[in-house]
Amino acid sequence: MQEIPGIHHVTAIGSDPGENRQFYTETLGLRLVKRSVNQDDASVYHLFYGDRSGSPGTSMTFFPYPGARAGQVGTGQVSTTQFLIPATAVDYWVERLEAAEVDIGERHERFGETVIPVSDPDGLPLELVAVADAPAGDPPDGPVPAEHAICGFYGVTLALSDIDATARVLETMGYEETDSDGTRVRYESDGDLGYVVELLADPDLPQGRPGAGTIHHVAFRVTSDDQADWREELQSLGLRPTAIIDRKWFESVYTRTPGGVLFEYATEGPGYTVDEDLETLGERLVLPEWLDDRREEIEQGLPSLSVETSE
Repeated sequence: MQEIPGIHHVTAIGSDPGENRQFYTETLGLRLVKRSVNQDDASVYHLFYGDRSGSPGTSMTFFPYPGARAGQVGTGQVSTTQFLIPATAVDYWVERLEAAEVDIGERHERFGETVIPVSDPDGLPLELVAVADAPAGDPPDGPVPAEHAICGFYGVTLALSDIDATARVLETMGYEETDSDGTRVRYESDGDLGYVVELLADPDLPQGRPGAGTIHHVAFRVTSDDQADWREELQSLGLRPTAIIDRKWFESVYTRTPGGVLFEYATEGPGYTVDEDLETLGERLVLPEWLDDRREEIEQGLPSLSVETSE
């Protein structure tokens, strides 16, 4: 099996779908590359953001439940999602986020790189991490100039009550420990996007509770040829992976890790252009074939993706 190069996508829970779309496209400058529904609850959107084509390693996805109660970020979860930006873009992003009145924290250094803490409209913790040799990527046409654009994922932080068992899973996946700082241990793969996983063992963190502003799962990239073998490998570690599930744009295997975090192992293809042209990605509601006979009912039940403004 090929070692896993990094993150495929990260999926979170939100509340207002219009505010979610506005923040990730108009403020962060990502492209809405797919608008679909939660395949387990077709009354709720599944929104996918990313680079121009939603390449693996760039795609942040959301289930926005209108009126959803806030969750609690804590142990057993991905506590922070990290986006990669060029090192030359730090001042641009601080000024842009301040102008947009986004909740940002104090920039600081971690493992030799500048980190800008950010919260989305639901309080989801994000970080922009500045990297000197950031890949050029394929940024979308949008409000953020290409030279400053988010390149994709830098990584994730997992909040855990104990890191040892989760570390063994990462090491099996090909991640290697590269640094540590107090309660934070850093693991890296050899990919160029989503290659960092940091394990945070903080005894002061509360137990995580699902809800708006929390991460549902993190997905890692695997090849179609290797996916079944990875499933067997997870079983050999004593985990209980699902069967391979067809998600239309990729195939997925899920397992709950020893620390409580839900991992997905998703294939890199066929990708988001399997059912839409690249130029028109995200412009219409796309449904899996098994839901298409309910299209009219589903479309009528979904809320607007616009943001209401008062005159």
